[in-house]
Amino acid sequence: MSAQPTPHLSPEEYLALDRAAEFKSEYYDGHMYPMEGMAGGSFNHGAIIANLNGVLWQTLRGSACRLASSDVRIRIAPQAYTYPDLSIVYGPPRFADDQKDTLLNPTVLIEVLSPPTELVDREFKSRHYGAIESLHEYALVWRSEPHVEIYRRQPTGDWLLSEPHGLDSSCRFESMGCEVPLSEIYYQISFEPEL
Repeated sequence: MSAQPTPHLSPEEYLALDRAAEFKSEYYDGHMYPMEGMAGGSFNHGAIIANLNGVLWQTLRGSACRLASSDVRIRIAPQAYTYPDLSIVYGPPRFADDQKDTLLNPTVLIEVLSPPTELVDREFKSRHYGAIESLHEYALVWRSEPHVEIYRRQPTGDWLLSEPHGLDSSCRFESMGCEVPLSEIYYQISFEPEL
C-alpha cells in the first residue's frame, strides 16, 4: 500500500474510526490506509466513474440489481475492508451490521485504474476480491485508452479474462445480463498519457 498506515487496529476499532472520520480509509491486516493518499485525483478518473454510474443505473433500472458508489465500504475478508469505485449487488444487499454501510455480498466490483492505485487494484485487491463468494465479476477500467478488463468467475472457481478494447466494443456483464458500450463509459473523455 502506498499511503502511510496507522498503528495496529482491530476491525472494530477501524470501523469506529472510519465512521467518525472526515476522509475514508481502507483497512488491511490491522492497518488503516487513508484514501486521500491513494486517490486517483484526475478529472478523467472522476468522469469515467460518473459515466459508468450513469450508464449502469440506466441499464439496470427496473432489474433486481442495485448500484452503489464508492461511499459504500466492502468487507472483502475479516481483516480487510475497501471502497471500490462502483459495486453492484444482484438481489437484496446484506450488510455487516445495523449501520448498513458495509456490504457483504457484491456481485460485481469495478475499479477505475490510475497510476497511484493500479498496483493495489491489480494485485492486492483483486486477490482479496476473488475470495468473496458472492462476486461473479471484477472489472478494471483503464483511464489512458478505451480498454476494460473483466475477470469472470467460472463454475470451476477459476477466473476468465475478457478484454473489450476500442470505442466500438462493449463490456458484457454476464452476472447482470447486460452490455455496456465503451463509447458510453468513455463519453467525452480525452485520452492523455499517464504520468
